[in-house]
Amino acid sequence: RSPNELASYQKKVIRIDDHMGIAMAGLTSDARVLSNYLRTEAMRSKMVYGRALPIGRAVNAIGDKAQSNTQEYGRRPYGVGLLVIGHDDSGPHLYEFNPSGIVSEYYAYSIGSRSQSARTNLERNFDTFEDMSLKELIVQGLRSLRDTLQQGKQLDTLNTSIGFVGKDAKMTILDGQDTQEYLDLLDEGEAMDTE
Repeated sequence: RSPNELASYQKKVIRIDDHMGIAMAGLTSDARVLSNYLRTEAMRSKMVYGRALPIGRAVNAIGDKAQSNTQEYGRRPYGVGLLVIGHDDSGPHLYEFNPSGIVSEYYAYSIGSRSQSARTNLERNFDTFEDMSLKELIVQGLRSLRDTLQQGKQLDTLNTSIGFVGKDAKMTILDGQDTQEYLDLLDEGEAMDTE
């Protein structure tokens, strides 16, 4: 089979608000439904309460929405897992959302096919994350992501997206050539490790 442009890489990182974003694994259309719902909730919080939607409340809202689908006849569960990142008044957050509606908070996590090797790498190194700069954290994430690739595949500007948010940084998504700097740092780190 010859690869078609329609079967190319799809964007898997979505900005929800200035302080929140999601990464998805699964059915993209279901992720779009949930991301639109989150955007609406974030706007509602700004309009009604005059403040950004707390990340925990946002994730619990989509968890409740997904869980209700499992209780009604004729409805199907959402076929997507999400990682929700954000920064609010209580600090930085990373949540995992399951299609069943279960929500868990983590320091570092990975979802999707072959994600166990990335989780192992993250678990092995997460105690050093607090002392790392943003660039070092991104390179560590890319190193973990690279561990999940099929044999013969490599990270490049066409299949890599980077998303980050922080206390002084709005939700930022890097795609395409914007990721090259971090991919080069990843390659430099590997070259230094082999010497």
